[in-house]
Amino acid sequence: MNEKYMYLAIKEAKKALKKDEIPVGAVIIKNNKVIGKGYNKKEITKNALMHAEIIAIEKACKKNKDWRLENCEMYVTMEPCIMCTGAIIETRIKKVYCGIRNNTTKEITNQIYKDKKIEISFGILEDEILKLINTFFGKIRKNK
Repeated sequence: MNEKYMYLAIKEAKKALKKDEIPVGAVIIKNNKVIGKGYNKKEITKNALMHAEIIAIEKACKKNKDWRLENCEMYVTMEPCIMCTGAIIETRIKKVYCGIRNNTTKEITNQIYKDKKIEISFGILEDEILKLINTFFGKIRKNK
């Protein structure tokens, strides 16, 4: 685990926040190099598939010239949803480092990661990520 990569994921999440997207960012690392990164773009693209993790995976596969990302690690600001967990399984990523838990899916994804033998860690730079999330939801509440 390397905090500098989570800082890069946070930088991606900040891009999402500036565009009124849920501030989630993801970075994929292979051999200590960034091969893919992304941030949520569901609202901008009007496409439910445009999660940070999916965008980062797509870029990593292109850079890697292979859909298999077996020797890669993902750093993501929030625990991946079920769709993104499926993409992580399909690409064979074996290590995922998360800033904060996703309370809506954690029970399901916990079992999936365990069954698929994917190593997952939580709580990396959690306070900084929570500030971004709280800023986003604070703006939404204020605008209602």
